[in-house]
Amino acid sequence: MNTFGRIDQDRDCVSHYIRFRHEGRVSYGLVQQQQVYRLEGTPFDDPKPISGPLDMDDVEILAPCEPTKILAVGLNYANHMPDRPRPANPELFLMPVSAILAPGGTIMIPPGTSQCEAEGEMVVVVGRQAKCVPVEKAGQYIFGITCGNDVSARDWQRRDLQWWRAKGCDTFAPFGPAIATGLPFDDLLLTTRINGRVCQQQRTSEMLFNACQILSFASQFMTLMPGDIIYTGTPGDTYRIIPGDVVEVELEGVGVLRNTVA
Repeated sequence: MNTFGRIDQDRDCVSHYIRFRHEGRVSYGLVQQQQVYRLEGTPFDDPKPISGPLDMDDVEILAPCEPTKILAVGLNYANHMPDRPRPANPELFLMPVSAILAPGGTIMIPPGTSQCEAEGEMVVVVGRQAKCVPVEKAGQYIFGITCGNDVSARDWQRRDLQWWRAKGCDTFAPFGPAIATGLPFDDLLLTTRINGRVCQQQRTSEMLFNACQILSFASQFMTLMPGDIIYTGTPGDTYRIIPGDVVEVELEGVGVLRNTVA
């Protein structure tokens, strides 16, 4: 078993982009048949492969993009908080980019919390600068999607006025391993496993607000930049994670994000 997870490549017309390190050099790459072709620039600039192929086993997989900001939706599946009324708009909050963790990295539970939980989510990756985008055009601004884990310290979340540490600690925002483009994302199966046991499983069609609605709403208030990411919410119940656990978030057509816990 590799450390970062898995990249699915069984669908035609779907491309998978990664960031990776090879021989000390960090690059974006296009994955084809478990091989990596280095790109010039970023995937958002319509780059062309400049070298390759490299074997996947010979590169270090990094977080698949470098966002200027991370947005997340706090209540986007009816069964996540069934006693709450449906919100009128997506319940968005910000997380610091310092919380980003690469696929295969270790989620570090900070001292002082006794209830860290995993939240498997579909993550939207912005492909173009977006400001005041109407819903019907929002799909043009979505570059692709990937897997994410919105790690949450529930005790701090309940106690603190703001979620800055409950959601924003270092290593609390794993995402990856690849950005899938060309993949219809309105009805994909999302699965979260802890130590191989399925803890969450639901289709993205059951989100209260779809990806286009979320991006459009966010863009009314802040400018979204290429590479910015939006966690789109977690379904159902969430479960505690403890040191030694292995957490996997799988999104149909994208792959598996795998992280250990310490």
